[in-house]
Amino acid sequence: MDQFQSNFTFNTVPRIHFGNGRMSEIGTLEAAALGKRCMIITDVGIVATGIVDQATFALSSCGIAYSVFDKVEADPSEATVLAAVKECREADVDSVIGLGGGSSLDVAKLVAYLSGTDEQLDDIYGVGKATGQRLPLVLIPTTSGTGSEVTPIAIVTTTEQEKMGAVSPALLPDAAILDPQLTIGLPPAVTAATGIDAMVHAIEAYTSASSNNNPLSATLALEALRLLGGSLLRAVTHGDDIEARSRLLVGAMLAGQAFANSPVAAVHALAYPIGGHFKVPHGLSNALVLPHVLRFNAVEAPEAYAEMAPAAFPELAAVPASARAAAFCDALTKLSKDCGLPQQLRDLGIGKDSLARMAKDAMNQSRLLVNNPRAVTQADALAIYEAAW
Repeated sequence: MDQFQSNFTFNTVPRIHFGNGRMSEIGTLEAAALGKRCMIITDVGIVATGIVDQATFALSSCGIAYSVFDKVEADPSEATVLAAVKECREADVDSVIGLGGGSSLDVAKLVAYLSGTDEQLDDIYGVGKATGQRLPLVLIPTTSGTGSEVTPIAIVTTTEQEKMGAVSPALLPDAAILDPQLTIGLPPAVTAATGIDAMVHAIEAYTSASSNNNPLSATLALEALRLLGGSLLRAVTHGDDIEARSRLLVGAMLAGQAFANSPVAAVHALAYPIGGHFKVPHGLSNALVLPHVLRFNAVEAPEAYAEMAPAAFPELAAVPASARAAAFCDALTKLSKDCGLPQQLRDLGIGKDSLARMAKDAMNQSRLLVNNPRAVTQADALAIYEAAW
């Protein structure tokens, strides 16, 4: 029998509200946290869907005043974060709401923290640097992928190609509202990429070499894979299936809780240079390198992948344990292909001459690489990119 891990810490969101139409109840569900005036952090795409109007109507109906910052872009920049902080301070709000995909939620975390503490963004990059008291924060995801609504992590694009992260329990929100109806309009490609992203979170949390890898994260990761693996293709091909959408949303949240405490590794480390250099969405970047990183890791850690495989793909329980890790990689590749995602870096116009530069940049992600179950050198990263090319 394996020795039970005696020391770990598990942080998560105090309150999670789930259900169709729950966003319309935000003013009553979170009145104490929101106060008299809040700022909504979002993007123009979400504004165009009418979702922001739904949120502001719900707030107004409960007598809560609001302002809206809608300038968040994909892979948000430091300039965007600082602009939002400036508007938040000028509006003198009591609280912050993040509404949208992972980018909007990440910006909302930083805005709530920096506006509440008057600290500088540069000073909180890294792990555990943010220790002050932020403004009250409520996060509402409109995608089923990042799990940002339950993670203490915010990622910012600091230069044209590089990203930095702030990681601290102080960034965890007071509440997350999961409303599956908000995800009904997601296009198939976005549904697919964000769904694979969530599966990566669960997979990397389960296999993380972090000293804080723990039984709670492992349990959540397996349940996340069960929900995600069983519903992703259905949600992609039948986008109005509210049952599939609900399973994806909860699965992404559980994966978020898992990796928030047992952090991700080489898949993310190798995905970041793809997004940084070529503006490929984060979920798709993960999908492109996922099977190749897993095959690399399975050389030294096949048991963990064999354990996970039947959770995501029940039919793999019949595969002998010795062959199950490879079958898991093959099944993930097939799922990505069936969902219509590009399968090779060259499919996105990424030239082979770019791979060496990306391999070098991936080595800068030491915060993530240290969690990988197998050590990754620059030569290893290049070989993985070549396999993905």
